[in-house]
Amino acid sequence: MSYVIDRRLNGKNKSTVNRQRFLRRYRDHIKKAVEEAVSRRSITDMEHGEQISIPGRDIDEPVLHHGRGGKQTVVHPGNKEFTTGEHIARPQGGGGGKGPGKAGNSGEGMDEFVFQITQEEFLEFMFEDLELPNLVKRNLSGTDTFKTVRAGISNEGNPSRINIIRTLRSAHARRIALSGSSRAKLRQVQAELERLRIEEPDNFGDIQELEIEAAKLQARIRRVPYLDTFDLKYNLLVKQPNPSS
Repeated sequence: MSYVIDRRLNGKNKSTVNRQRFLRRYRDHIKKAVEEAVSRRSITDMEHGEQISIPGRDIDEPVLHHGRGGKQTVVHPGNKEFTTGEHIARPQGGGGGKGPGKAGNSGEGMDEFVFQITQEEFLEFMFEDLELPNLVKRNLSGTDTFKTVRAGISNEGNPSRINIIRTLRSAHARRIALSGSSRAKLRQVQAELERLRIEEPDNFGDIQELEIEAAKLQARIRRVPYLDTFDLKYNLLVKQPNPSS
């Protein structure tokens, strides 16, 4: 038989349901530990959760095992003492099992179960018996939720959030501003050079002088960088608190 588990409402935390079930099962132990922590902590020390310890006797569960009696005619793998056909007496005394107590050097003992609850869970257990309205609980706990929203453009940010269109637009405007005068003067020199070549082709001195000036202006324009650090623009993301319902 196939089993289908619907986890669509759990999101990334697929063990949320199991954790909530576990917290409900050992609610008494958690509430007692929270009360002790509240009496031990300062009133301003509520920024973290708490470590909960459950004794081993309280987490013990019934197990199924083979009862005494019956006949076994099977030799299990790994047996080095007996062979098929031998008759041996059944050993007296109880079988192996678990018992309360601390762990021993031989590894046969049983430790306490220790786990950590989050700040939100700690505050939920602390406010459980106070019968406060939900809005008051939310204000006292300070566990507001936020969502990330777009907030325009920034000059600094993560490279993965770079805005290419705004960056190229800023670079184009900078190149026009830095090389605008040189381009205007270059157009004048080129126009004058074309006029001399047509009207005074024998005036080699002025033509050569204008060619040198045009080459200098073109070199000055090329020295303007295509992209500079001032041109980089990033998408700005800010955290906005979710409205309380």
